[in-house]
Amino acid sequence: MVDTIIKILVIVGLIFLAYKLIFSGSRGLTIFEMHFKDGKLISHKGKIPERFQRECRAIAKSNKLTCTVRAEKSGDVRLHVSANVGDNLTQQIRNQFPFEYYDKKQHDTSKLKG
Repeated sequence: MVDTIIKILVIVGLIFLAYKLIFSGSRGLTIFEMHFKDGKLISHKGKIPERFQRECRAIAKSNKLTCTVRAEKSGDVRLHVSANVGDNLTQQIRNQFPFEYYDKKQHDTSKLKG
């Protein structure tokens, strides 16, 4: 009886571990997120570069977009646009995003030799 309970607990633990490994590591650190509804910015989180925000708002307003634009950092920076936005508008938004701003290498100067 005790043997069966231990086997069941081990199996449940392994299933839980496999689930966590498969589904938990897919997203990185969210830098910012913008939500548009009918072309208007209704909410945002994080620090958004001013020029990019201005250009995104102009694109959303001219096309009456309802979507989410999100930037994540997991190694490198990735820009995600909702799937309901067409490919040409997604490309216009990506063209405005300052990837070079986030790709700068930062040197650690805390351990100066001397």
